[in-house]
Amino acid sequence: QFTNRTPENKSGVFRSVQKMLHWFGGKHVRDMASFAGNLATASPISDLNPVWMAANASVVLVSTSGKERTVNVDENFFIEYRKTIIRDDEIIRGIWIPFTEQDEYFDAYKQAQRREDDIAIVNAAFSVQIEPNTYEVLNARIVYGGMAPITKFARDTSNAIVGKKWNHHLLELAISKLGEEFVLSPGVPGGMERYRQALSQSFFFKFFMDVDKRIKVGELSFTDAQTFGDNRSKFRATQLYPDVPSDQPLSDPVGRPILHQSAVRQLTGEALYCDDLDVPGALHLAFVLSSIACGELVGTDTSAALNVPGVVAYIDSRDVRDGFLVEGDTPVFVERKISYYGQPIGAIVARDHETARRAAHLVKITCKPLKAIVTMEEAENEGSFLTHHLLQVHSSLLNGDTVAEFDWSKYDNVVRGGIRSGAQEHFYLETHQCLVIPGECDEISVVSSTQDVNEVQTSISKALGVPQHKVNVRVRRIGGGFGGKGHCCSLFAVPTAIAAVKLRKPVKCSMERYDDMVMSGTRHPFKCEYKMAIRSDGMFENVEWKLTSNCGHTMDMSVGVMSRAMVHADSVYRWPNADIYGRVCKTNLASNTAFRGFGAPQAMFATESMLKQVAEEYGFDVNEIREKNMYNEEGDCTPFGTTLHQCNIRRCWNECLLLSDYNKRLEAINEFNRINEYRKRGIYVVPTKFGVGFGLKHCNQAAALVNIYTDGSVLIAHGGMEMGQGLYTKMMQVTARCLGIDVSLVHIDDTATSTIPNASTTAASSGSDLNGRAIIDACNKLNERLQPIKDSNPNATWKDWIEKAYMERIPLSASGFAILRHDAVDFIRGKGAELFEYFVYGVACSEVEIDCLTGDHHFLRADIVMDVGESLNPALDIGQIEGAFLQGYGLFTMEEVKIGADGTRRTRGPGTYKIPAPDDSPRIFNVKFLKGSANKVGVFSSKGLGEPPLFLGSSAFFAIREAIRAFRIEHGKADYFRMDSPATAENIRLLCEDAILEKIAPLPDRSTFEPWTVVM
Repeated sequence: QFTNRTPENKSGVFRSVQKMLHWFGGKHVRDMASFAGNLATASPISDLNPVWMAANASVVLVSTSGKERTVNVDENFFIEYRKTIIRDDEIIRGIWIPFTEQDEYFDAYKQAQRREDDIAIVNAAFSVQIEPNTYEVLNARIVYGGMAPITKFARDTSNAIVGKKWNHHLLELAISKLGEEFVLSPGVPGGMERYRQALSQSFFFKFFMDVDKRIKVGELSFTDAQTFGDNRSKFRATQLYPDVPSDQPLSDPVGRPILHQSAVRQLTGEALYCDDLDVPGALHLAFVLSSIACGELVGTDTSAALNVPGVVAYIDSRDVRDGFLVEGDTPVFVERKISYYGQPIGAIVARDHETARRAAHLVKITCKPLKAIVTMEEAENEGSFLTHHLLQVHSSLLNGDTVAEFDWSKYDNVVRGGIRSGAQEHFYLETHQCLVIPGECDEISVVSSTQDVNEVQTSISKALGVPQHKVNVRVRRIGGGFGGKGHCCSLFAVPTAIAAVKLRKPVKCSMERYDDMVMSGTRHPFKCEYKMAIRSDGMFENVEWKLTSNCGHTMDMSVGVMSRAMVHADSVYRWPNADIYGRVCKTNLASNTAFRGFGAPQAMFATESMLKQVAEEYGFDVNEIREKNMYNEEGDCTPFGTTLHQCNIRRCWNECLLLSDYNKRLEAINEFNRINEYRKRGIYVVPTKFGVGFGLKHCNQAAALVNIYTDGSVLIAHGGMEMGQGLYTKMMQVTARCLGIDVSLVHIDDTATSTIPNASTTAASSGSDLNGRAIIDACNKLNERLQPIKDSNPNATWKDWIEKAYMERIPLSASGFAILRHDAVDFIRGKGAELFEYFVYGVACSEVEIDCLTGDHHFLRADIVMDVGESLNPALDIGQIEGAFLQGYGLFTMEEVKIGADGTRRTRGPGTYKIPAPDDSPRIFNVKFLKGSANKVGVFSSKGLGEPPLFLGSSAFFAIREAIRAFRIEHGKADYFRMDSPATAENIRLLCEDAILEKIAPLPDRSTFEPWTVVM
């Protein structure tokens, strides 16, 4: 209100404060924090401190004796990192903010990894006073954050432009001076050296454009001075799905958008998770973690920790059964060899969580550091691999016993290249949690936030040396998993069980986000070297993929991830001849593990990047060559030996082009790019094909139990895990249809090993297929038993039939069992097989806009057409599509796991690791189900949708690349350029090569300095 009623020529500082506050932290932080507190904290990346300094604000300080003094927030206010001239006996009474003077122009700028709730990479504030007739600069104050350990006044540059006319000569002078005044040494904390230097100069360029428009010098023409946070518009979305058939009974819930069965309880906070469970007398466990990535454990001093009141015990490798390793290769605790940063060395058990955490930090660890292997290149140089053999698939083996050798020299159009995709943190809302309660006769009751109760049961059984039937693991729901709560859960559950049995007390482990992130792995970083031949008419010929993954220090699921990557490298295209190779690198990182997509997104990303290179180097239209080589609806065979049926990719492709109005928008984007020099737009279409089911035959099975009670109510149990995706809701719908009852009569029990033994993990997009088929099998048995009762009294109610069946001693409980068809691919010999029962297809079109001076981007629109078969629940399936798409968008654009050269984890919480926020969502978001695509082998013609849409998020990455390409072409750089994932603001800006970047020296060879982060 103040800025609105104050003349614009006086309120420049206040408007800048208002602008910066919009992006300052989150609403809760802004509500609790204060200007004074932020100023006194003296963060070098504070969004407000540059504003105060550029505005020449002053601060009134009051000492404990009552004395007041006023000091200016100038270049002498900040002394060193997080230290000001404010004395220990002083507090801030007030901040005096001046009005802008006549002919003074003021503005502030910020760039972060993410717009909402993120700290700045670099921020700046500028103040210039310009004589209105001569355009001479009378006064200037240029201030930066993020360019030094303190908020920094650019004295040399400010002085240099005073007395100069506001024109292009001044602009060149200022940028040159800034380049001299702000030079970041290689390896400086925070890294991003060239990017930060470019931002400091780009911000002034933006300020110059903004001021130039206002004073209308007219010497230069600028049309696009928008900055971080601009271009905000309202969200719009459509969700298009077919209604159920008109003759479907109202009581039949299948195909209807029924509310998630625990949604209301989750909204109100009544839904219980592991951490909500209170057990009288329960102790709490906190891990003691390694602070180096590679070395030897020399000694441990626990005396200070054990003297903390409330501490009960310390456990370590001496408490583990001899020879026990999680999954056969992962130590529970370090015995001698330290293999990754964050590896558990021991654990403190205390009477409450905070005491355990505090005491764990008091344990003194003595280590002998050794050189860590962090990157794939380092692993290759050291011969550090998890398997001795090379994984391979050869399409030529489908027609014979010999791998065909191809003469690449006979092809005119051959492209050779490579690409990388980065790691991704699971960032489930609920961290790893576990509660273990020891019972009588060696019984163990476990509540774990796991996707795989069988894995936790088996690991605890082996660790404690008790039979599996003594260990009961149960779960009601978990707060997200995405693959990160499969094998990883045993790393948390086993130590908790060891402590519980040792102390004969219930023990709970509730992980803090920091510890959770450093202890557990991420999505596998991949690199791919490829070679491809294409005919002059655009038809594909030979292709060779060499995939390599960074797996961390133990196996986990790395071979499975690589295997799935290899059988998805074909994407949606026919390849007459294909050779696919896979290597899994062993490094000093936490073991990377399953993540939604399980290697397939990394492989398909490599293929789409390869096609883009082919198109740009040989002048093809990328969409035309895709359309020419897409799989047909029936009969095409993949390079790994699976014959495709009901392949709907061409239908999805055509409908997406229509839904998105692609051709018309492409013309509009080209026109936009023509008239805007520093803002560019891009649009791109990406298809996907995803095989549903596990790569291991024995995992493709499930069981269920259906119990009918005499009041007609039904209780079902199955081996699937409710992770928020709505599996329980869908299974209730399936049960209701099978038994012909209202869904309100159906309830689902906790997933538990005592009810459903040997359950497969809920993964591979197979939860609905496997558990749904098992429930159908059980219901069919019950219906068969009930049919004579129904025939004898067809007009009776469901409850009447059940009561009659009970009186007739007809069993009202039945178990069901189901499998998915599976033939194993021989990855040693390279021979394919019929691996998947069916595939899910989809296509997405994304449009983005980038700021070529900062690397910031806005997601303008996304259109998705998805082949879902006949949806069991459209509301849940749309949620899965939208959620997976945005998670894929995060993977390929902004999420960046940062590791130091010594293996230190730089991203250790939400302060440093950023997933997409609401403002990052597409402004227009359209999702449409493909009609008439009933899945002949699915549960009531449906398809599994957990993972397939994720890769479609890469369409935003490629749209960003198109926008960068438009900028580069305008600046005389039309050649193909490699762009690895993710497309962070830093990577976008560094690829928008201009006069500013050309003057910033490239980083020297890595051997001459230790970088802040390395590419894994």
